[in-house]
Amino acid sequence: MVAVASSSSTPTLRIGGLALPSNVLLAPMAGITDAPVRRIALAYGAGLVVSEMIASGWLMRGEVEAMLRTERVEGGFHAVQLTGCDPAQLAAAAEVVAGAGADLIDLNMGCPARKVTGGEAGAALMRNLDHAERLIVAVVERVKVPVTVKMRLGWDETCINAPELARRAEAAGVAAVTVHGRTRRQFYSGRADWAAIGRVKQDVSIPVIANGDVATAQDAAAVLAVSGADGVMIGRAAQGRPWLPGRIARQLATGIPADDPSLTDQLEVLRGLYQALLAHHGRAVGVRVARKHLGWGLAVAAATADAPTDVVAAWRQRLLTTDDPDHVHAGLGDAFAAFAWKEAA
Repeated sequence: MVAVASSSSTPTLRIGGLALPSNVLLAPMAGITDAPVRRIALAYGAGLVVSEMIASGWLMRGEVEAMLRTERVEGGFHAVQLTGCDPAQLAAAAEVVAGAGADLIDLNMGCPARKVTGGEAGAALMRNLDHAERLIVAVVERVKVPVTVKMRLGWDETCINAPELARRAEAAGVAAVTVHGRTRRQFYSGRADWAAIGRVKQDVSIPVIANGDVATAQDAAAVLAVSGADGVMIGRAAQGRPWLPGRIARQLATGIPADDPSLTDQLEVLRGLYQALLAHHGRAVGVRVARKHLGWGLAVAAATADAPTDVVAAWRQRLLTTDDPDHVHAGLGDAFAAFAWKEAA
């Protein structure tokens, strides 16, 4: 894998006492940003990577999957995202992960998933800022590491209260906030409202990180200009492109285009990720977890080579339906060779 070192002119970001190497971050994504993915993103220059969301109750019960999500990866600061609705339990979980070496704790107050909001956590907290504040205070008072909050603009268009939540968070001692430019009601429909993120920035002095619809360096530059935010967080656009935050950071700093790596490097990354996922989760679970990453990786490679959709579909069918790692390893080589032929044709 070809890692790109940060330029000395790369915009940096300070969160509490942590000086990040760049202001382009990888978002926490449940079921996606496990340790193997975060490790690759850091190697390519992401300013910070954040664990998958971990429910505080899940962690305090010692669930195996919760513990896996807390795994530290080398090469950068260790940020863990927690969610919950009970102040005492959330604070206890924060104390556990801080004691285990977390450098930063992020509180999820923006997840729109029904299974999360139905438990009065995630974005549901934007309907009850008093309770959100109690959760924040409980965690900040329990740990010594920086605490951040990730939120949406509000619950719906009648409840746009991210500026107020950010003000309360800052007053409670939060070191930074990340704002996704949609309401919970929108989920991921429409376009993120970057100007609305700017209204949060105007109301606080702590760093504000903009999130939502940032897929290119041009997007990153635009959201920073429109919102005045201090950094950007890349989410769905990094699916199949774990190098993207680092490549965007490099382009913002140097002007070098944030192109995808060569097919040869993409193949190396995808094969390495596949093996790391099996080692991380165990073979039985890992082969299932890896399927979505294989699908995204094949799509990115096909786009690089401008391969026809029917060719991509055929390789997806072959590689996403086998549980044999040897078949996957060999098949990836064959698929990328076919893509390379299309690219050269």
